[in-house]
Amino acid sequence: MAEKTFKITADTGIHARPATQLVNKAGQYSSDITLEFKGKSVNLKSIMGVMSLGVGKGAEVTVKAEGSDADEALQAIEDVIKEGLGE
Repeated sequence: MAEKTFKITADTGIHARPATQLVNKAGQYSSDITLEFKGKSVNLKSIMGVMSLGVGKGAEVTVKAEGSDADEALQAIEDVIKEGLGE
C-alpha cells in the first residue's frame, strides 16, 4: 500500500473542479484509492464521496492507494494536487 499526506493550500479547498480532476485521475488506475480527512475515508473515484468531506484550505488529507499500480496512481494524484491545490 502507498500512502501520502498533503496540505491543501487552495483558497477554495477541494471544491467541484479540483474534486472532478482528482476523481478522473484516480479512475485511470485499477488500484483502490481512498481520501482520508478528519477520520473519514472515501473512495477517491467517487465525486460525491470526495465532495462530502468538505475539505477546506489548510486541511491535511491522506491519500492511500492499494493494488497493482498503487505507486503510479499515488504519483499521478500527487501531481494533480501539486498543480495548485496543495503541497
